[in-house]
Amino acid sequence: MSSPSFAEELRGRGDKSLAELFAARPDLLSPVPSGISALAARANSLPSLFRARDVLTQWQFDVLTAMMLLAEPFSEIEVLQLVGKEAIKTVELLWTRGFTYKDGEKYRIPSNVRAVIGDFPAGLGPISTKKLNMKDLKSAPDGAMQLLERMTWGPPRGQVADVKKANANIKWLLENNFLIALDSQNLLMPREVGIHLRGGKIFKELLPNEPTLTGTSRTQKSVDQAAIANISTFIRWAEELAHNWSDEPPIALRSGGLGVRDLKATAEHLGVDEDCAAFVAEILYLAGLIVIDTDDQILPTASFDAWLSREPEERWHNLVTLWISTSRVAGLIGKADGKNVAALGPELDRSTIAALKEIVLRVLSTSTQIDPDLDSLVTLTTWLTPTRANREYIQWILREAEWLGITGQGALSSFGKALLQGEELGVNEALPQPVDHILIQGDNSAIAPGPLTVDLANMIGTIADIESRGGATVYRFSEGSIRRGLDHGQTGDMIKDFLKKVSKTPVPQPLEYLINDVSKRHGRLRVGVGSSYIRCEDEGLIQQIVHDKKLEDIHIRKLAPQVLISETDLHDLVIALRDAGYLPAIENETGILVSAPAIRRAKSRPKPPRIVGDPTSPTPALISAAVKALRAGDKATANKPKALPRTTANETLDILNQYIEEQASLTIGYADNNGGVTQKLIDPISISLGTLVARDHGTGEVAYFRIPRITGVAPASE
Repeated sequence: MSSPSFAEELRGRGDKSLAELFAARPDLLSPVPSGISALAARANSLPSLFRARDVLTQWQFDVLTAMMLLAEPFSEIEVLQLVGKEAIKTVELLWTRGFTYKDGEKYRIPSNVRAVIGDFPAGLGPISTKKLNMKDLKSAPDGAMQLLERMTWGPPRGQVADVKKANANIKWLLENNFLIALDSQNLLMPREVGIHLRGGKIFKELLPNEPTLTGTSRTQKSVDQAAIANISTFIRWAEELAHNWSDEPPIALRSGGLGVRDLKATAEHLGVDEDCAAFVAEILYLAGLIVIDTDDQILPTASFDAWLSREPEERWHNLVTLWISTSRVAGLIGKADGKNVAALGPELDRSTIAALKEIVLRVLSTSTQIDPDLDSLVTLTTWLTPTRANREYIQWILREAEWLGITGQGALSSFGKALLQGEELGVNEALPQPVDHILIQGDNSAIAPGPLTVDLANMIGTIADIESRGGATVYRFSEGSIRRGLDHGQTGDMIKDFLKKVSKTPVPQPLEYLINDVSKRHGRLRVGVGSSYIRCEDEGLIQQIVHDKKLEDIHIRKLAPQVLISETDLHDLVIALRDAGYLPAIENETGILVSAPAIRRAKSRPKPPRIVGDPTSPTPALISAAVKALRAGDKATANKPKALPRTTANETLDILNQYIEEQASLTIGYADNNGGVTQKLIDPISISLGTLVARDHGTGEVAYFRIPRITGVAPASE
């Protein structure tokens, strides 16, 4: 009696078993297979098997590996003898997921599963075709035994320059069949020899149970205090970065992404290291709050303004949920394969990272108030997902979760736990209330005693630079920061009035002098489009610029006593003059002073990067519909006539009317828009206005078929 095929065995499974298969391997649903044979082919394809393998635990993978060593068909008892009675449920799970199929009471393995496991399961070589006497190993030369011991736990492969010229040790092993010559250079150790040298074991150790996570205990209160500080800080970083790029947008690289110099400048502005700055930029990019515009400037979008108007909790939730699902790995920035990888660039996708984040966060949620030891977490994660675990990736996940406030002091926070469980976050209540005032000091600095209101933070960020951060933020007023405020359309009097209004302390006289001096000098020098020109009523200043050695590279030429021209681009000219210590202002073609817009936004719409990863888990309703469609498709295939007869329109109408009366099933040929003909199993209901109304067995729904497109009709039972 011949053994059943994988497709035949799947066909014999119940609807519940097929639903469990789809739930465990959602990629099999995209699209829904046309029948059981198509399902079997897809489930046995290498891409689908690799995805299914990636969600096996180390224990499940070891049990499957042990099955590879047994002759088919094999029984459950044979598997348990290799790995222990703890594998009973795992044997059933592997069958449910399509890694094995049943042949009566025994099991077989679909052909491609062996390719997924590898050529040497458990590091063991092929079965020897010759008889072996293990007692002969006692008389083996010492060097020969050392060679075998090196291959004992795999890989069971060795190489020599030429088998015919091998040394005495190798020759002895070949003569006694303890090594197999695969070709003139490659040697393999037979499986029986490996198992013998392992003391009859297949694996060094088997771990049927999940390892325990160890780490430092934390109190939930201290964890939440640290986490809410992290949340507040991250939201502030996001705001500061976007505002900074609105004022001074970086230019994207030709290959896409943020340049190293711009990343360093952004990190200095935020007061963080470059890894953190790159991560903040990536999160804003994911959220569509910044974008690479059509002119290659990296600018905030209009969505950033909408984001700013929301409550802090909603802002945080928006960013953190994107981080959980994204396939982009910010940790790779600047250091992948010895090549610089740019933030916001196209090279950051890794398909396994989202699944790894999910597992790490799940581990943290089941071990609350524990700051895990990295080694312990890596060991546990490797057991849970051996093919996806990566020590460096896990380090990055922990670091980023801490930056975001999902964790605090390394342990999962109440906010992170609520996020994972879909509950109320409570972030708004935990965050300190924003303050609407600052404290100006006598040294041209100002202290913000807490998070500032949005309007105050935007204004103070325009006219002052952040010097230090913490529970209180220290701002520093300087010539450059005051000039930035003037560029944004403020006047000296407006800046002084604003500071007097928001400061709880008097505005010191030195700061007033600084504002007066900068506002007086600002705009004396005018820069416009010529290619570029410089205009100034102070001829002495014009002469000073002409002879300034710092400006030799911009090739200035005197056109008139009060006018200079340059071939340098307008904005580059302004930057060069400012770097040389001047305070130019831009004017338009009519000579009117142009203030830089307070808000610069990208013209193009945000295009968040795609997510590369596993298919989403299907809903029970989708699975149920898929099983129903699968059965209907299989039935249609089984009942499909070998050659569906062609019928004329009149014959088609007669047959359809007959079977509508009899309420019997039909198979029809139906032409699609491209001229292709597919056969469908239907239950005809009625005919109206040249259209057949029928229930399609493939979808289980009522469908409409145009009579002229029906190429043939036959009873389903034929």
